[in-house]
Amino acid sequence: MSHFPDDTNWAVTEFAEADLGDERRTTRLVELAHVLAQHPTAALPEACGSGAMLKGAYRFFSNDAIEPQDILHSHIEATYGRLAQVPVVLGVQDTPAVDWTAHPATTGLGPLGHPACQGLLVHSTLAFSPERVPLGLLAQQVWARDPADVGKRGRRKQLPMAQKESQKWLTSLDAVVSAHAECPQSRFVSVGDREADVYDLLVAPRPKGVELLVRAAWDRRVHGPARYVWATVEARPVMAQLLLHVPRRGVQPARVATLELRWGRLTLCPPRHRKKAEGLPEVTLWVVHVQESAPPAAGTPLEWLLLTTVAVESVEDATERIQWYSCRWGIEVWHRILKSGCRIEQRQLATAERLQRCLTLYSVLAWRVFYATMGARAVPELPCSVLLEIEEWQALYCAIHHCPTPPDEPPTLGEAVRWIAQLGGFVGRRHRDHPGTETLWRGFQHLSDLTRMYCIMRPAPP
Repeated sequence: MSHFPDDTNWAVTEFAEADLGDERRTTRLVELAHVLAQHPTAALPEACGSGAMLKGAYRFFSNDAIEPQDILHSHIEATYGRLAQVPVVLGVQDTPAVDWTAHPATTGLGPLGHPACQGLLVHSTLAFSPERVPLGLLAQQVWARDPADVGKRGRRKQLPMAQKESQKWLTSLDAVVSAHAECPQSRFVSVGDREADVYDLLVAPRPKGVELLVRAAWDRRVHGPARYVWATVEARPVMAQLLLHVPRRGVQPARVATLELRWGRLTLCPPRHRKKAEGLPEVTLWVVHVQESAPPAAGTPLEWLLLTTVAVESVEDATERIQWYSCRWGIEVWHRILKSGCRIEQRQLATAERLQRCLTLYSVLAWRVFYATMGARAVPELPCSVLLEIEEWQALYCAIHHCPTPPDEPPTLGEAVRWIAQLGGFVGRRHRDHPGTETLWRGFQHLSDLTRMYCIMRPAPP
């Protein structure tokens, strides 16, 4: 880090420790992160701003000696520093498809949901606080499906776990375990949606301090008279009722849903076809079930059935597990920033290997926008210097207040993020209104121009 002039630069914090085999490559990575973050939506020629920087970007993404994981590792190390300040960390994992079908000349891609679509699958693990602040990436797995495997879905049961795509859930759990080893004072919970309901994940060994929270997809066999998960849970009495505001979705208006809450402990039996062959053990878990009691006639009732290794012994415990799982939606927001805000699917770099390096860098840029959005809501009283460089917040303050001289101390994070969003079109007529990610990524682009002009026009320091 001593090679860089300003260690308050966020790009230095996230990338200066990257071991890319040559210090010049690391320097280029920090420069690219700093420049591209100022114009996340723009194409590379526009974002780079100069022919030299554009040429350096193309060379960096084309360098086969640079591994995407080496780029990400420095950010993960910086993420550990943020995790150490949080008592509970939610490691949310999910797998979006990044579609480059519009660029058929790109080599190294694989089929997606439809054979006519090509792209890459990206399984990311994003760390959140229970207040929904994204703290950074813990892992990212990227791969292209083999076109020869299309139409052979039925043979998956014959493959060992290590050769299935389901291995991604165990790899993500390993990343959470590694994070816990670096931050042993924090409690970690690996969170997954219905696709994560994989028996191998539920029985995987975990150290103390690492837990699981998965939404159930399979009606597995259990010990008890009802024999199966859903029947066993629905036979339990309703322990409480919760009210949930459901926003408008399509033609369905917003509503306040009444949810019936049940919980309990149960023991899952391993799949029959694997019990003898692999000797899989039974596993005892806690289950939390919420179901809408009076759904609208034209809508689907809300229902979550959550499996967790964390004990649930009260209404407060059950409600907390539901709140933890609701944080999973944050990774969907991050996906949207990556695709719409950073326009990753519009990048044209000719090969999948180059796109992976570009994807890794833009994944961190998307995290920064999301971090600013949610951090301002959770901890608005922090100084904005945790997010912005000194020239950035000074330029922002002077532009918003129409004054030539900034204050000696930085404004709060909540104020700065709201001002950046105003640059992007956020109105915020009511004080309780919060800016969204779209106005923020537009605001960051305007902030870049303001900062450049501020640095040119400000008086020279004595």
